[in-house]
Amino acid sequence: MLLFFASLAILILGYKFYSPFVEKQAGIDPGAITPQQRLNDGVDYVAISPARAFLIQFLNIAGIGPIFGPILGALYGPIALVWIVIGNVVGGAVHDYFSGVMSLKEDGKSLPEIAGHYYNVVFKGVMLIFTCMLLFFVGVVFIMSPAGLLSNLSYFEGTLLGGNTFWVLVILAYYFFATLLPIDKIITRLYPLFGLLMIVMTSLVAIAVILEAPHLPQFGDIFAFFDGHHEHDFLAPNPDGLPVWPLLFLTITCGAISGFHSTQSPMIARCLTNEKYARPVFYGAMMCEGIVACVWATAGIATFPGGYVELKAMLDQGGPGLVVNHIATGYLGVFGGVMAILAVAIFPITSGDTAFRSLRLTITDAFNIKQSAMRRLALAAPLLGVAYLMTFLDFSLIWRYFAFSNMLLSTSILWLATKYLLDRGTFHWIASIPAVIGTAITVSYIATAGIGLNLPMEYSKLIGIVVGVICFIGLVVAHNKHAPHVAVDAGAP
Repeated sequence: MLLFFASLAILILGYKFYSPFVEKQAGIDPGAITPQQRLNDGVDYVAISPARAFLIQFLNIAGIGPIFGPILGALYGPIALVWIVIGNVVGGAVHDYFSGVMSLKEDGKSLPEIAGHYYNVVFKGVMLIFTCMLLFFVGVVFIMSPAGLLSNLSYFEGTLLGGNTFWVLVILAYYFFATLLPIDKIITRLYPLFGLLMIVMTSLVAIAVILEAPHLPQFGDIFAFFDGHHEHDFLAPNPDGLPVWPLLFLTITCGAISGFHSTQSPMIARCLTNEKYARPVFYGAMMCEGIVACVWATAGIATFPGGYVELKAMLDQGGPGLVVNHIATGYLGVFGGVMAILAVAIFPITSGDTAFRSLRLTITDAFNIKQSAMRRLALAAPLLGVAYLMTFLDFSLIWRYFAFSNMLLSTSILWLATKYLLDRGTFHWIASIPAVIGTAITVSYIATAGIGLNLPMEYSKLIGIVVGVICFIGLVVAHNKHAPHVAVDAGAP
């Protein structure tokens, strides 16, 4: 129990004490005119209160990620909690914060456009490709997963509602309208309610796990993990012969660090009425997502007294959706069952529609397309049409591309934040250190994965670390050589 509470405490203390330091380096100016005030168009640049902005950002980045990922990560045991906490405080929250701040400073533009400003057209093109790739695959994944769940519910068996195609078309129709309509017609009205729903569900599960779970992870389990003395199945560092480095870091992204979040930040950056709201909205939403991830990782570990073997068996039977249903109904009864259905059906839909909306905004920014109803329609229709065709492909194939583009984009954003801080002359290490680590993880995965170079793990680790260090040295050398370096006081805007 102490391990769980310590994890939550570190996340909260990180927001309380570390986030103000990060904010100081970013050069926030409460008196600056925001993109929303300057470019108000009634469609994407619409004023939103900071509380609503927080709840929308929280739901947009959360969805099903901090539930499914930590449940899968629970196969690695309590070390999953260590990764969530450290990854969130020094990596994910910094990543989310700067993706929002840089967009705020650049008229609410998408991150590829900002990359072109701070780096060059090549880096902009690479980021544009992977941003669009990630957003598209997120949208497709979040069509297929909730449609599959809803079509398999026993309530709909033998009826039209029991068909997968029916639910795919229903979700696509919703995405179509949510992508086209002004942000204040659906998203700002409904998503704060769904955000509160996720907070309520997470809180109830956390309380139930603390009071009733048969095996809460302990600090001693962490020490045993590193010492190699594994008294429980959960403490085996390779439960399926899969190494902690780099696969644990890819298994749990939402809650720790996720490139998808940076695609959502510009959408909210266009709606903030003051730069000072960036920290509670962007850093705060990620901190809360880390709490959600800790709850579900703990639930995945604590609910199965048979260890990872019992959890693995249920995952093989019905995936993380079945585990969510088992945990929610086991602790919360019928009400928990309803909450579980909402969690694995509605929450991914709320991420899918904002993914397609962000994809539209990214494309219009990249090609300087002026907004109008017909142009939004001309973009949305073919994108969703191709997405429908993609739903006929193998889900695991789509997921691999999603995971690859997600981790690559998060690392790119950290390098972009590093350049932003170098140009300001402030403390760049808050972004550059996690950027090096993220690069090492990303390159290690590509080097060792079957869809990559398929090299032995001992070589992949070394290659990843070397590439991360080389990227940092190259950036610093290029910055010192080409960019005018003027020291900026950390407290100045």
